[in-house]
This record gives sequence, structure tokens and C-alpha cells, in this order.
Amino acid sequence: MIRLHLVRHGEAAAGWGADPDPGLSDTGRAQAVAVAERLAGLPPMPVHVSPLRRTVETAAPLLARWGTEAVLDPVVAEIPSPSPDLAEREAWLRTALAGRWSDLDARFTEWCDALLAHLAALPVDAVIVTHFVAINAVLGACRGDDRLVVVPVANTSVTVVDVDPAGGFHEVMAGDTDHLTRVL
Repeated sequence: MIRLHLVRHGEAAAGWGADPDPGLSDTGRAQAVAVAERLAGLPPMPVHVSPLRRTVETAAPLLARWGTEAVLDPVVAEIPSPSPDLAEREAWLRTALAGRWSDLDARFTEWCDALLAHLAALPVDAVIVTHFVAINAVLGACRGDDRLVVVPVANTSVTVVDVDPAGGFHEVMAGDTDHLTRVL
């Protein structure tokens, strides 16, 4: 079995409707240091990182601790946007997140399928610094759940899954959702 540690990026400095590629906020940078400390006890392994700024910045403290370079991996980037217009993009995402993969058109289900096939083909244990929807796509594969949001994972939460030799995903631990109680 291959073990994947899926890390959601730290808090972004701006949302989907404000910036197509924001870096981390001050809180996000602190979260990146904290998740690096949490993962530093693992044996060093490849760190696949979405090429977007917030994921690259999230991975940086862990890469520095392990003295290694990121594997920039566009396949683990966020779900593609149907429009370059930021307001349209944000409205689409809000609607999509409330739905199911089977409600979306082929370009999005193909993105999901490509993500899952790519992760299932990784040859060794790895850390994957990625995005909310990507992590939920993997959790959906683990649970046989067609929803886009299976678990509302928090920023810098770590979701652990095993991939069996046949390419099946098995949930070991879903990411933290503490942010839901902290807001209350």
C-alpha cells in the first residue's frame, strides 16, 4: 500500500472571487509552519505541490525542514474554473460545492478522474499539498460518495489515505474540521 498525506493549503490572503492566485495570509503562513512541525516527524518523502502560490507557500516550511525540493504537480491543482471572470467563478463554485460530481459537465468529472488516476499511480508514499475540492474528490472515492464536499476540511488539515495496488483509495483519517466549531 502507498500512503498519501493530503494537506489543504493554509488560509489564503484572498478568496476565489477576489484573486485568481493569492498567496497566504499571515494566519496561513503560521498554519504552514504548524503543519510542517506536525509532518516533520515522518520520514522525508516526495512532496507534490499544486503550482498555485498558496500551496507552494504552504509546502515551503516542510520542504525546508526536510531539505528537499517540491514536485510541482499541476494535476493536484484546484478544480478548473469555468470562467476567467472572478465574480462568475465564485458564483459557480458556491453552486458546485453544494452539488454532486454527477451534476457537473464532463470537463470537471474528467479533472476529478485524472486527479484520482494520477494519485493512484504514485509509486511511493508522498505528501500532497493541494486544495479543498481535490481532497474531497479523494475522500469521495474512499467513501463511494458523489458529493463535491464530503468533509469540510480545514486549512492545513491532513487527510491520510492508503492506495491499494489495484488503485483503490482507503481512508485512514479525514482532515480536521475544527474550523467549524471555532467560528461558533
